[in-house]
Amino acid sequence: MAATTPVLAVKNLETWYGPVNAIKGINLEVQPGRIVTVLGANGAGKTTLLNTIAGVIDPFKGSINYKGQAIHGQDPDQVARGGVVLVPEGRQVFPFLSVRENLMMGTFARAGREHLEADLARVFAWFPRLLERQDQHGGLLSGGEQQMLAIGRALMGRPTLLLLDEPSMGLAPVLVEQIFQIIQDINKQGTTILLVEQNALMALAVAHRGYVLQTGQIVLNDTAEALQTNETVQKAYLGVE
Repeated sequence: MAATTPVLAVKNLETWYGPVNAIKGINLEVQPGRIVTVLGANGAGKTTLLNTIAGVIDPFKGSINYKGQAIHGQDPDQVARGGVVLVPEGRQVFPFLSVRENLMMGTFARAGREHLEADLARVFAWFPRLLERQDQHGGLLSGGEQQMLAIGRALMGRPTLLLLDEPSMGLAPVLVEQIFQIIQDINKQGTTILLVEQNALMALAVAHRGYVLQTGQIVLNDTAEALQTNETVQKAYLGVE
């Protein structure tokens, strides 16, 4: 039986962020239909990894293959048009555009304009709060609402691979649970997800596989279930004494 081509295959990736060697020879795969999480402390290189995959930062060396085709070195709009869409850390919504206008900004990378209203309705079904506030400026939303808007904007691009950078950051626990439930729902509807997250407990609860990043290097790689019972992960990321 032929092996399945990964949606994403990162090989020997090295990236510099200014004078800092932030990513040091990373190898990582994301299989179709899976949620893969990357765990690590602040400064481990998680955001740099996602920004490199998304084309925001050019790698110094190594390769990034998306569905078997090289995408390293492409501009961010090319990467997005191919189906790889980033939800950046800190949300980065357009503060003076309405919620609806912010969502429509996510459609620039789509190959066609059909089904826009259906996709908008789907986003509003996941995030009813956005429907209530669709005419309000994005900058006036709460942190949780802005996170919903950032994810909704990305979904309007119909991604095959969704890159999520710290979706729980700064959110109240009840909102964190809601966001992670929606992440699972998005995945069940066919979107592959690469999730960078400091909340290891929640991330491993929804992921199929996980990587642990430490000072720019992968130090652990296993199923999410196995990582949950790994003594090193429990002590460093899950608060187990």
